[in-house]
Amino acid sequence: MTPLEDLKNRDDINKLVTCFYSKVREEKTLGPIFNRAIENWDTHLEHITDFWESSLLMAKSYQGNPVTAHKKLDVQENHTIDMNHFGIWINLWKETINEMYRGDIADLALRRARNMASILFIKMFEARP
Repeated sequence: MTPLEDLKNRDDINKLVTCFYSKVREEKTLGPIFNRAIENWDTHLEHITDFWESSLLMAKSYQGNPVTAHKKLDVQENHTIDMNHFGIWINLWKETINEMYRGDIADLALRRARNMASILFIKMFEARP
């Protein structure tokens, strides 16, 4: 069995993001939310790859605001998104990373995702009426 390598480049990040979102789309709680919200999956996957490439490899590829996007999603879902949703998301992210990669950048991806989930939920909650 070949040992897992660390995330090294955009291609690795894209593989991670693509595998992760294939799980999200099939997950019984998250799947319906994401499938309602995302009209073009190819575009979304590229955008999320940009985000993680910028976050993990210090590339300047990401243009967007995750807080604004998640606040909008929360409104579309009638403010029903809760910490359970973020917990499922984090567990799928961790599972996917652990299946595909090992190393400092993979560990950083997990830490940043955990931090991001907390911040996004707090910002969404604060924006609720």
